[in-house]
Amino acid sequence: MTTRMTRRVALGAIASSIAAPAIAQGALDRFTFGTNWLPDPERGGFYQALAAGIFRKYGLDVTIQAGGPQINNPQLLVAGRLDGVMITSSIEAFNYASNNVPLTTVAAIYQKSPQILVAHASSGVKTLEDLRGKPIWIASLARNGYWQWLKGKYGYTDDQIRPYTFNLGPFLANSQMIQQGFVTFDPNQIALQGVEPVVFLLADYGFDDFGGIVCMRRETLDTRRDVAQRFVHAVSEGWRDFMFGDPTPAIQHFKSINDRQTDAIIANSMKVMRERELIHGYEGRRGIGFMSEQRWAGIYETMSGAGIVPRGDYWRNAFDTSLLGPGLAVPPA
Repeated sequence: MTTRMTRRVALGAIASSIAAPAIAQGALDRFTFGTNWLPDPERGGFYQALAAGIFRKYGLDVTIQAGGPQINNPQLLVAGRLDGVMITSSIEAFNYASNNVPLTTVAAIYQKSPQILVAHASSGVKTLEDLRGKPIWIASLARNGYWQWLKGKYGYTDDQIRPYTFNLGPFLANSQMIQQGFVTFDPNQIALQGVEPVVFLLADYGFDDFGGIVCMRRETLDTRRDVAQRFVHAVSEGWRDFMFGDPTPAIQHFKSINDRQTDAIIANSMKVMRERELIHGYEGRRGIGFMSEQRWAGIYETMSGAGIVPRGDYWRNAFDTSLLGPGLAVPPA
């Protein structure tokens, strides 16, 4: 990250609490939330709730602390320096629960994980089975995540793994290369360079996982339950308005912080999120952020069956559905 970028992200975190229209400060409850990456459309609903004044409508004075490659917001949450965080996968939530870390999931914004594998169309690859035995570039965290599921379901082996560098350059230069990515970003960037991608969204092949998970300390649910619930409902409304209303407040806000975001990148990401129903698919139709014990049970079976997480009753402590209910914003039919 450039020095300029680091400075702008830091300033954005400070400015976030004053971005929405000011109203009676004394009546607002403070809440500090950490995302898992820099401001962008994939986190847009949180910034919509902030910039459009939705948090304040719910009586909250919210500061958003952006994540990034050198920032461990979940660790800051455990230490009590944040009130909530966005985590990437249910795997993290199960790991917290199995290790008795006092964190729990209170809402699941992404009903589908955006995780993909992508290859060149010119390579002749058409199915996930076609990737068996071929080198695949993945990040180290994936080795103990979806890679274990791929091994069990498709017979992949560890000798296929190559270290992923988070750089599209090598992929574009090698027509036989296969790598990980996110469906909202990488395929479009590849196509813009004149390469036709073949995209495998793992959720469409049975890899059942949430994304964009809102996580809080259990202590917060015990001592500030009303504040926590208002935060969840405001986030749900923010995401509904960002995806299906006027997203201008959020877009202007995170573009002012993250100068790598362009109108074209933003438009594509939002288009893919809608078309793939990443936010409003599955149980998200009942309210954005909704999750049920039944869905968590299914995800646990997927993860434990693949050896990604251990077996045990601990999995029920990974989530708490008590803050949801009729206060969630329902997406348009």
